[in-house]
Amino acid sequence: MPASARFWRRDEATVWRNGEKHLVKGVALEQDDGIEALERYYRMRAPEYDDIYARADDVRRGELASATEMMKSVVDGRRVLEVACGTGFWTHIASEVATKIVAIDASSEMLDVAGQKKLRADNVTFIKADAYRLDEVPGTFDAGVASFWVSHVPKARLKSFLSAFHQRLGKRASVFMMDNFNTPGYGGEFLCKPGSQDTFKLRELADGSKHTIIKNYFDTNKLRYLFAPVSNQLVIGSGTYYWWLSYVTKGD
Repeated sequence: MPASARFWRRDEATVWRNGEKHLVKGVALEQDDGIEALERYYRMRAPEYDDIYARADDVRRGELASATEMMKSVVDGRRVLEVACGTGFWTHIASEVATKIVAIDASSEMLDVAGQKKLRADNVTFIKADAYRLDEVPGTFDAGVASFWVSHVPKARLKSFLSAFHQRLGKRASVFMMDNFNTPGYGGEFLCKPGSQDTFKLRELADGSKHTIIKNYFDTNKLRYLFAPVSNQLVIGSGTYYWWLSYVTKGD
């Protein structure tokens, strides 16, 4: 993730608590697209990030299993570029069937955790890199993975990110993505900033620190609207907490 503006302000925002709407003041929101706040949050969250999978209930575990099945079918036998790999949780799963994975993240702390998983050195390479500068990532790919990343991309940058991602993968590459639905009571307080097309979540880490991060949500109709024009063979799966999808980039 690239560096962003460093100016903060305290302002008012719309907050949903337990499904009820509240207007609150004193919420920290960035003046820019929130990328720096996001990077800071994940840098601090790295040691505890994988705990969320250990805490998953039966419903979430079932949805994650469905997403895992789709991802494996997408990356099986392929050379994969994984964007925003984080702690390597999904890299580990993909490495069971992929021929080669180059997994990138902007956070050294996240990559340190990923490195501790001791994945196969012959088919997994972790690189600190910017998701918005994929032309700088070495390798040749025919598949792409982006888990829990699309929701963090500012809406104003989403189409350009997808275009660059597809260009880096090449024609007729297989792609897997998954992310969260906005489920009430899950993942922190939901914030809407007046005048912003992006939405945010207020989250608290184990050390008590609180972070406002960009978190945009898409239902299945919005996902189809976003991905159908730029892909072939689009398949969308969904549950209560997560959505997951696969498609093939367009070719001649």
